[in-house]
Amino acid sequence: MRVLVSGSTGLIGTALVQQLGQCGHDAIRLVRGDPPDGLPSIRWEPSRGELDPRDLLGVEAIVHLAGEGIASKRWTTAQKARILDSRVDGTRLLAGAAASMDLPPAVFLSGSAIGFYGDRGEERLDESSSSGQGFAAEVSRLWEGATAAIDESITRVAHLRTGVVLSADGGALAEQLPFFRLGLGGRVGSGDQWLSWITIEDAVAAIIWLLDHPVEGPVNLTAPEPVSNADFAQTLGRVLRRPTLLPTPKPVLWARLGRELTATLLESSAHVSPAALHAGGFEFAQPELEPALHRLLRKQP
Repeated sequence: MRVLVSGSTGLIGTALVQQLGQCGHDAIRLVRGDPPDGLPSIRWEPSRGELDPRDLLGVEAIVHLAGEGIASKRWTTAQKARILDSRVDGTRLLAGAAASMDLPPAVFLSGSAIGFYGDRGEERLDESSSSGQGFAAEVSRLWEGATAAIDESITRVAHLRTGVVLSADGGALAEQLPFFRLGLGGRVGSGDQWLSWITIEDAVAAIIWLLDHPVEGPVNLTAPEPVSNADFAQTLGRVLRRPTLLPTPKPVLWARLGRELTATLLESSAHVSPAALHAGGFEFAQPELEPALHRLLRKQP
């Protein structure tokens, strides 16, 4: 299958492009400049609305992951606008181009996030659950709505509501590892808030699986066993053989992320179930946290 991937240099996109090739697919990057590794690519400029549908000729599936990093910078008014616009405008542009093709792609897998559900405490959530409150929920709602140009009788659309992706090479886990290795890691706040996670391996495997399986609509990319923030900290400490006795001081987090981003990323609670993946028959390689962390960190110093 000829698969176009946006966001191909991000944490998930990098691993996805590599794995697509190993699975026999032809991966093409959708890029704003020259791809760093010289792989086949198509140029676009989403901020200027520039993408020629004729360049998509022969594309059979699209995996759209591009967007300003949600935690790449503190949330100022300008940064929040960049986060929203990069997702909504880019998705609308790509969906419109795909819809206008003489032979539209069979599949459009579009990025989203479990931020769609907001801070929901102890509530059990799946793809049928309503959207929540706050900036992350608003972004996710508009992000998903930006695929509206696609005729879903021709192109199957799935929205990838991705949880916290665990990888030793980037993302939330990689940022925490230096502190935990020094014995300075711990829960955030009460630690009771639910963390819905997935390994990079399972996230990529699920995306590739979705290319060939008739699942549509919202799809939670999360492992089947969410954990509390306190359990996550204790488990990571146990895997690293380091203490996790003290909570992470909030002023440290506020200095790094700001108060709103800290609250959204680390203090909100979402107990999310991957019901659509389960119903479709997807099998997780790493459904439980402790074995997953051992696998992720076994080659790490």
